[in-house]
Amino acid sequence: MKGNLMKSQRLFLSMLVLTLSGCAVGPDYHVPENHLTGSWHAGEKDQASHPLTTDTQVSWWKNFNDPQLNSLIQRATEGNLSLQQSVLRISGAREQVSSAQGGLFPTLNGQASYSRQQLGLKGELQSQGLYDALPDDIANHATGSVGFYQGGFDASWELDLWGKTRRQVELARASEQQQVEQHNDALVSLEAEVTRTYLQLRAAQATEASLSQQIAIAQQSLELTQSQMRNGLAPSSDVESATAQLSALQAQLPQSQSQISQAKNALAVLLGLTPGALDNELSAAKSLPTLPQLVAVGIPSQLTRRRPDIRAAEANLHAQTANIGVSIAQLFPSLSLTGQLGVRNSDISYMDNWSSHFYSIGPGINLPIFEGGRLVANVKLARAQQAAAALNYRQTVLTALQEVENALVSYRTGQQQDTAIKQSRNALERAFQLASENYKKGFITYITVLDAQRQLAQTEQQAIQAQAQTAVDLVTLYKALGGGWEQQSRVTLPHYTVFGDVDKTAVTSP
Repeated sequence: MKGNLMKSQRLFLSMLVLTLSGCAVGPDYHVPENHLTGSWHAGEKDQASHPLTTDTQVSWWKNFNDPQLNSLIQRATEGNLSLQQSVLRISGAREQVSSAQGGLFPTLNGQASYSRQQLGLKGELQSQGLYDALPDDIANHATGSVGFYQGGFDASWELDLWGKTRRQVELARASEQQQVEQHNDALVSLEAEVTRTYLQLRAAQATEASLSQQIAIAQQSLELTQSQMRNGLAPSSDVESATAQLSALQAQLPQSQSQISQAKNALAVLLGLTPGALDNELSAAKSLPTLPQLVAVGIPSQLTRRRPDIRAAEANLHAQTANIGVSIAQLFPSLSLTGQLGVRNSDISYMDNWSSHFYSIGPGINLPIFEGGRLVANVKLARAQQAAAALNYRQTVLTALQEVENALVSYRTGQQQDTAIKQSRNALERAFQLASENYKKGFITYITVLDAQRQLAQTEQQAIQAQAQTAVDLVTLYKALGGGWEQQSRVTLPHYTVFGDVDKTAVTSP
């Protein structure tokens, strides 16, 4: 008997040592390797505009040298409601980590109860012929109903023999990191969207200003043709043509005004404000910003550490790898230590008497024998999910490379188109001035002037749109590079109370 007890103690100590040694079933996570080239394919065609070794600027929007844009982005990162939702998801993921860590510690519960019981002893005593031999007071007390008081504590601790709980903690931490990276990705998207919308606003305002200028010129041309018709120097068809040109330009003006209003409303909502809240601030028109001649893009190998969506995919791969260990650990026996300590008596005055105490302590083992294939299926499912996460990571990296390459091409060709259209606009502007002077002198017909004015107006709009599109292409390039979250990645999580709501100071509303 004594030998069996010593064997049991040695077995228990061996299991305890195994638990504390850090053994955990399932594969350990390793950062995936990316064999990326040392240069961008598109950048090789434009070495001057896209240096390859300089890392991208963190606050890339400051390259536009627009203090108002900087202010809008700062306020958007503080007030955007979608971004605040991602903060709450991080908070929830962090609580999941705390919940998983709780499985590493014992649980302790207190309990107290009172019950009225009838023990059924009278029949038992009568069947043995003992009831009639008992004194009346003892017989009545033994066979009547009694009040029963009990109070105490019970504790349990499941030893993490196979690392299931530690893998659950690892999974929860990886899931938390995934939520953090998704927040960073949302932050990068928000910064790009604010910048893109702001550029569209300035482009619409520039278009409106250009149309207003063209309308003023068309109005002057109409007055000139009317004067010449009255003096018999021009036919009435010239007046009709000038009137048609003026009306065509005036018809384009409402569209630009609509784009201006929509851009202002979009910016307000991005900042977490009601539409129209920024109308006064953005009413003054500004020219489109001058684009930088040199754009730092870094090298492809830096992209996996900089783009939040790649980092989120990697965190998901880590979580799915840890989940394999969780599912495998469920195939093995679990060992728990349980204990109970308390007092109980039918007389409440004896509850503080040590003679009323009771206790129990001992190990318990749970061995899965038959689960209908559920546990094995869970392991296969976890491995399949991990393989899918690995493929998703690879696809995310390839998509990121594609986006950068496409953005480099778009920005380079956009610069070329912008330069060509500006040259065309300058030439047409000189041609229109010459045609106007020659028409005043009677050397040419008004058709020549009208055609030059129409081409100039069209090219002027194309030049504004090309400049705006090139700026938007640059924003797309910066977004594809993934910068803009590093200096603002510190997240202030909201505070919760056990029986209350989220602290409204952490998550603001308009």
